[in-house]
Amino acid sequence: MEPKVAVAGIDVSKENLDLFVIPLGVSQRFVNDESGCNQLVKVLAELAPSRVIFESTGGLEMLAAGIASAASLPVVIVNPRQIRDFAKACGLLAKTDKLDAKVIALFGQKIEPDIRPLKDEPAQELSALISRRRQLVEMLTAEKNRLSAAPKSVRDGIIRHIEWLEEQIRSYDDDISRFIQSSPMWKAKGEILTSVKGIGPVTAATLLAALPELGSVTRQQISALVGLCPYNRDSGRVKGKRSIWGGRAAVRCVLYMAALAAVRFNPTIKVFYDRLRNAGKVHKVAITATMRKLLVILNAMLRDNQPWSDSHAFA
Repeated sequence: MEPKVAVAGIDVSKENLDLFVIPLGVSQRFVNDESGCNQLVKVLAELAPSRVIFESTGGLEMLAAGIASAASLPVVIVNPRQIRDFAKACGLLAKTDKLDAKVIALFGQKIEPDIRPLKDEPAQELSALISRRRQLVEMLTAEKNRLSAAPKSVRDGIIRHIEWLEEQIRSYDDDISRFIQSSPMWKAKGEILTSVKGIGPVTAATLLAALPELGSVTRQQISALVGLCPYNRDSGRVKGKRSIWGGRAAVRCVLYMAALAAVRFNPTIKVFYDRLRNAGKVHKVAITATMRKLLVILNAMLRDNQPWSDSHAFA
């Protein structure tokens, strides 16, 4: 009988990294700082696991995952929803840091998620700039909503805050633009993406940072990664409505706004959208299909290293 391949699961918190390795039973805790991450990587290098599974925790995992990836370890970062659903399916309801690490390792052993390269440091920096800009836009929207119903005693303060937020957003737009212009590769890709009517600088930057696979995978794969691939909901004789699920929400958000703009200003995309509406599709279904169509076109453009042309409508 062949020996079972080791899989490492790492539960990440702000202070600690909890390691559990299946089937070796190795359990160890490290401090979540550079020194602790280097100690973790040293242990992992000796154990040589087939996968090192991290649960995505809003960026707390990136230091350890980055150092492990740089050491050529097979790092995988998994959506926490998948881990929770897996634990429930296995009846593993108790929760401690050590148990969470064991569940993560068990998930990696049973599911064998694909190993994908992590974002490099520039991509992470661009993601941080875009994420902060998105937070500011959300705050700006909230303040504008408050202003409409605010009493006179607080209106001046809200207006000043709105003006400050608008200035900050413009500053981040400039930072994002400079960041992309500083990289010849990103600059070239950004110019290809923005050659499509409906794709602006922020959308292009988000795609470059949050969807590095764009241009290197098939149309089906890119749709699934973003969460624009409709799934069946059929059971017996019942034919349910297909719906999208999962994927990268930040990319979907910018694609939604891009699709709305493209429907107005891009004749090719407008024809596609109008054909769906004329066939009886409701707006939500038609605009989702338009988002997917736009994504597939962008994927083909980067794959072929070609700016927009009407021939890409058949991508």
